[in-house]
Parts: sequence; C-alpha cells; structure tokens
Amino acid sequence: MIKFWLRSLTLVAIIFLNSTTSAQRFLTDIDSSFFIKDTVRPVIKRFENLYFSGYIQPQFQVASADGAASFAGGNFSTYSSSRFMLRRARLKLDYILKSKSNFPAAQFAFQIDATERGVIVRDMFVRVFETKHNVLSATAGFFARPFGYEVNLSSAFRETPERGRMSQILLPSERDIGAMVSFEPQMRVNKLYHFKWDVGFFNGQGASGTTDFDSHKDLISRLTIKPYSFNRMELGGGLSILSGGWKNGTKYVYKMGTASNGDKIFLVDSSESNLGISAPRHYYGADVQYKIKHGWGASEWRAEHWFGTQPGTAASTTNPGSLPNTNGVPAPTYVRNFNGSFFYFLQNISNTKHQLLVKYDWYDPNTKVKGNEIGISGSHTGPADIRYSTFGLGYVFYFNSQIKLILYYDWVKNESTQLAGYTSDLDDNILTLRLQFRF
Repeated sequence: MIKFWLRSLTLVAIIFLNSTTSAQRFLTDIDSSFFIKDTVRPVIKRFENLYFSGYIQPQFQVASADGAASFAGGNFSTYSSSRFMLRRARLKLDYILKSKSNFPAAQFAFQIDATERGVIVRDMFVRVFETKHNVLSATAGFFARPFGYEVNLSSAFRETPERGRMSQILLPSERDIGAMVSFEPQMRVNKLYHFKWDVGFFNGQGASGTTDFDSHKDLISRLTIKPYSFNRMELGGGLSILSGGWKNGTKYVYKMGTASNGDKIFLVDSSESNLGISAPRHYYGADVQYKIKHGWGASEWRAEHWFGTQPGTAASTTNPGSLPNTNGVPAPTYVRNFNGSFFYFLQNISNTKHQLLVKYDWYDPNTKVKGNEIGISGSHTGPADIRYSTFGLGYVFYFNSQIKLILYYDWVKNESTQLAGYTSDLDDNILTLRLQFRF
C-alpha cells in the first residue's frame, strides 16, 4: 500500500512539473532532489515520453444588442447583451516515441476542451514517422484538416480572439476524421527543409456528426512554405485545395441563373440522375505572411484568400453533420460559388509586451447575387446568400510568454437586402476582453 501511494504521489508531481515548465520536454529532466533518486527513477522512466500542455481562455463580452448573432463565441441569449464565458479550456497529452537518431518515430495525441457548455474531444490521432530519411509521416484519427493558414494556427497562439466567419462556416471545428500523408524534412540541412506537403482523405462532416453519413470523402492538400529569414525579414506562404462533396438527398438541385426578366435567381434542376450523386464541394486557397523585425518587436502582415463552390441548403452554407433534412425529409441542395479573405496587421508598440491588432475579413457565400438582388420574389434567395465583412481592432498585453490579456472589438457589416430583417445593417458588433494562460 505504501509503495502504491508513493508511486501515485510521484506521478502527480511529475505531471505537475512537466505541465508548468514549458522548456522541459521529457520527465527525466526533473530535479531528483525532490524525491529519493533510486526510488523515483523507475517511475519517471515509464512516463518520460509524456508531455502535457494546455490553455484556458476566460472572457467577458458585450454585444451592441440583446440576442446578437455572433461568430465571436456563439450567439447571445435572446435577452442578453453581455456574458462571462470560458471560450476554451483545453488539456492536451502527447506521447512522443523517439528513434535511435533522436528524431520522432511515433506520436499519440489526445486533447479535450472542457467548458460550461460541456466536454468534447478536440484531437485524437496517431502519427507514424519514417526514420531512415526523416522526411515522411502518416497520420490517422481525428485531427486538423490541412487547409489554410488561419484554420491551422492554434487558438493558443492566434492573436485575435476568433477565426474568421468563413473559416467557421466552411471548416467548422477545424478538424475531421481521416488519414493523411505528409512530406516534412526534419533536418535543417535538407534542401527542402522549408517545404511541407500534406495530402489526406477525410469524412467531410468534421466534429458536427458522429459518423460519415455518405460514402463521399474530401481530398484535402496543402503545400506550405515555412518562413524564410533574410536580413530582419521573414516570408512564408502556402497553397491549399479541397475536393469533395456530399450526397444529394433529393433530385432537386438549385443553381444560380437568370430569369426571363433579367433577375438573378436560383434555377432548379430536377433530373432523376441528381439523386444520390455528389454535390460539388471545391475550395482553393492561397496565403502569405511577411514580418519585419526591429528594435521594439515586429511588424507583420498576413493575407489569405479562398474561393470555390459550396453545396448547402436554402437556409445555410455550413457543412452538415448529417444529411440535410427538414423534419426528417431530405432537403433540396443549393450550390453556390463563394469567396472570402482574411487580412491581418500586427504591430508591436514600444516593446514586445504591447501589440496592436488590425484585422479585416469577409465571406461572400454567393458571388452571383448582391445586395438588393437578394430577397426578390421568386428568386429563392435568403439569409444564406448575404455577404458579411468584419473589421476588428484590438490590443494585446503580454505579461510573459504564457499569459496575455486581449481587448478586441468587432465591427460586423452585412449587405442590405430586400429580405425582412436584413434591409439594413444588423446590430451585432462585439467587444471581447479575454485573459489567456497557457502552459
């Protein structure tokens, strides 16, 4: 019994020390003076490849109106315009198995997000590395899709509170179940060290569904150019592609066209052959990041643009977790051309503890129709076709490398249309005050 408790207390101490020491990767680095060395060493050896990390983001928000619809942490309650919330509270466990040459041979990752809204799994995957040349790896499980820069930038390190509206609609939860092969040289002497190429197949529904509701898979690939440093500057970028879709539940497929009077409307194709075939889901993206370092920090610009084709319903362009339906009856498919962009400007002020944030993004879910063309009688257009743009301005104070405070304001602008409730700009601006601690 004494031996059991000694080992239990030792394990708790090991986990605590590993969690709070960011530079400490393996448990054998623990100062053994805390315990009897000969007793604790065998226990430490069992857990030396474990690494714990995580972060918490408590925040307070104020909306410009009660019940504001928001992509800054979800919609506000009907009679509320302010709230405290835990936006994210995550704990991640990684098990790293190293090869004889001290490069990764395998990785197991498990991450949960526990907030007042519940507990969900955010990562659960295994990655196996080729250890002869150390350039290839294969990943399987539930993990981030290899598309875009903003989507793949961790919420623990992203400067602005949230990803853009387009990211959240087209790639909700950022992750999906699938398998991926990656080319990523581990040795800096490799001529292709700055290049990373990922290609994988995924179910398509992300975390919004418990199982794949059809047999159609998404092929996703990204070529990343890691930042090149020259003088005091850094330059990087990437190209992304997604080719997939999901099953039409009916024979009715709507696409944009022109009516006899010249109005832009959705026209229906009711061919029997439409039933069960894949509705096209094709995304294309390009991004670039440029940073200048100077005596009081850095100035950084980021730009990213997406365009493509997105299937949806009359009311939504969000990727579904199950076959779209209305009261159990399969819903017609609406196919739209979309585009959108994200632009960032990050500027240190005086020193690296102070940072100014400027961000602009837009998402146009239907590039074939604009403004007052939306809502015309008989056009079948609706709220899902409205273009939104968001201008964000913020300030970050870094207490240290692990704690930061963010003050950020989102001005959200939507198109004025002929739809009831959308004839002018909605009152949905959001102020966010967030404290973040990570380890």
